[in-house]
Amino acid sequence: MILAAGLGRRMGALTTELPKPLLRVGGRAIIDWGLNRLAEAGVKRAVINLHHEADLLRQHLAAKAPAGLSIEYSDETEALLETGGGVAKALPLLGAAPFLVINGDVLWFDGVGSTLQAMAARFHPGGMDALLLMQPTVNATGYGGIGDYIMLDDGQLRRRPEREVAPFVHTGIQILKPGLFKDCPDGPFSLNFIYDRAAEHNRLFGLRHDGGWMELNRPEGLAAAERALGE
Repeated sequence: MILAAGLGRRMGALTTELPKPLLRVGGRAIIDWGLNRLAEAGVKRAVINLHHEADLLRQHLAAKAPAGLSIEYSDETEALLETGGGVAKALPLLGAAPFLVINGDVLWFDGVGSTLQAMAARFHPGGMDALLLMQPTVNATGYGGIGDYIMLDDGQLRRRPEREVAPFVHTGIQILKPGLFKDCPDGPFSLNFIYDRAAEHNRLFGLRHDGGWMELNRPEGLAAAERALGE
């Protein structure tokens, strides 16, 4: 699933008439980068949620979807459900097996081999409920925060203690088990609720990304990504 329903308010005037996933970086729409990565990894079907300027996204994807990748939509035009609520609404389309979820405002480059295939190989449903792709905070392009998680030797994740800097930032790329959403809140809620639920049972894990990653949720992030792509 690609999360593409957000309003993109941190982009200011850039998203007045465009949904954030259609903003361009490196000569193509942000969402096209993610769709191409999915197709390269062998994914055959993607679910995309829609809210802001939904018709523009539908039109773009009808023309630009990679060959061999079918797209279904989870429509949130009547009510925006945030990240967790959006995934929960789409569960009937996603099925009963663990699934990938990707934020619609990130761009990543593989290191050694396919990042998505490496995540699939690392994910073990017997011991994990969620696997998050983690980027070292010090080399996260366009990111201005102080990290999200500490990763233990076995890969388990612990949230950054208050007023401390954490070595890893969550990339917005993850594998989740649908059972995590059982008895979840009605309406809008954040995926952080899901991560915390997994962590309570020591079933939240991370995989260190060995390639590049860019956060594209602010104008300065877009500018930083353009500079990095140019280099």
